[in-house]
Amino acid sequence: MKRFSLGRGFTFVLMLTLAFIMLYPFIFMINTSFKSKAQFFGAPGHSLLSWQKVFTALPVGRQLINSTIVCAGAILIILAVSSLAGFALAKLTFRLSPIFFLGIVGAMLIPLQSIIIPAYINASHLHLLTGYWGAILLYSALGTPFATFLMTSYFRGLPDDLIEAAVVDGLSYTAVFRKIALPLAIPALVTIVVLQFIQIWDDLLVGLLFLQNQDYRTITVGLGALAAGRTTDIPVLMAGSIISAIPAIIVYLIFQKQLVNGLTAGIGK
Repeated sequence: MKRFSLGRGFTFVLMLTLAFIMLYPFIFMINTSFKSKAQFFGAPGHSLLSWQKVFTALPVGRQLINSTIVCAGAILIILAVSSLAGFALAKLTFRLSPIFFLGIVGAMLIPLQSIIIPAYINASHLHLLTGYWGAILLYSALGTPFATFLMTSYFRGLPDDLIEAAVVDGLSYTAVFRKIALPLAIPALVTIVVLQFIQIWDDLLVGLLFLQNQDYRTITVGLGALAAGRTTDIPVLMAGSIISAIPAIIVYLIFQKQLVNGLTAGIGK
């Protein structure tokens, strides 16, 4: 009993330490955002000056809208492609389906840095760097392999007898997908939405390269440009970072239960 209590105590202390390490940067951001530049360098007190400055230094509202448009466009494409491909690979077996599935798994292993230059050149030739479509299409291409893998794993967990019974009753495979498979795959779809939203919303590299026009910059790109100035106002940057982080945190907190269910149900089957 004593050894068991010591083990639990050690685990509690370890988890508390890890929680502090993970939460400290966010606590630092919040505390710093409520300081002026002079207060950040040692003057006493707190103020709302940095929060006022961030809305004058950046078009926060417009950039939040841009981030939402890019995320929504990419996620819709990812959901459409991955759900159809996942259902086909899981239930419509054909000779080359294992090769296609291995190709999808292999695409998950390709690092972004190795394809970013050719992707940028191709997007430039297609004149996709001055609007949303260059970033949306690249985010879609990057997110589709994992989403397809997850949807394939999830659809494989659906009983084959259910699909066969629906086909025998006269439904086409398109109708089976739309009326049976897709409603049952909502946990997996929610998982994809949450993971892709967080990844796309927080990404800087793709947005920085593929959103050349300042009117189409996302909030992350705007903060990156603000930090690249000759003199960086750290409290203003921290205030902007909090504004940028809030949507991703809200989405995660709302859908965390569905996220866990979708991951365990999809990968575990």
